Amino acid sequence: MSRRWKSMLAAMIPLALTATLPATPAQAQFAGTVFDPSNYSQNILTAARTLTQINNQITMLQNQAQGLINQAKNLATINFPELTAISQTINQVNQLMSQAQAIQFKVANIDSQFKSMFPTSFNQALTANQHVADARSRLSASMTAFQHTMTVQAQVAENIATDTATLSTLSDRSQSAQGALQAQQATNQLLALVAKQQMQLQTMMAAQYRADAIDRANRTQSQSDAQGAVTQFLGSGSAYTP
Repeated sequence: MSRRWKSMLAAMIPLALTATLPATPAQAQFAGTVFDPSNYSQNILTAARTLTQINNQITMLQNQAQGLINQAKNLATINFPELTAISQTINQVNQLMSQAQAIQFKVANIDSQFKSMFPTSFNQALTANQHVADARSRLSASMTAFQHTMTVQAQVAENIATDTATLSTLSDRSQSAQGALQAQQATNQLLALVAKQQMQLQTMMAAQYRADAIDRANRTQSQSDAQGAVTQFLGSGSAYTP
């Protein structure tokens, strides 16, 4: 065998041995790492679904928190300091009504007071001075009733300015109501103001009607007294004839 072939055989033997030997661990690990596109896509989809669930839970918690905030607003109350002022003005009008003289606003006393001041018939037993004194007393009662009516009307007129400011405050409070309870309370406050104004109107009308009734009764009584005086003066009604 020539030296050339010996050299070629010597070079091929190591290559053959290398091909027949098993792979080293590092080589086997490198050879086992394989990219799987379907598995990678599945992992991405799973991560996306998980992120969507987390976002939905966050949104649900935010909605629950907003619901609790809205419930707190609906349960929030507002102060009503104007109620004291409204009650005070009503009490002032009531006090003025209680100052009525002669014939008062008391059902139990009206009959006796009215009969005492306005008898049904002319009392012939009374002297002329007594009739004059009674007439003056009735006239004074009429004047006092009209004065009382004007006092009540003046008090109600003064309350109008206060009611205007109160109405503006309650309207602003109603506009700025944050929840259902505050809106309902503001509505109730406006209704309370309306009720107070209606009560004032009724009181003023009662005072006016009282003054008118006393004045008409006074006129009727004056006519009755005049007729009674004429009858007493004429006696039998037969005029003297010579």
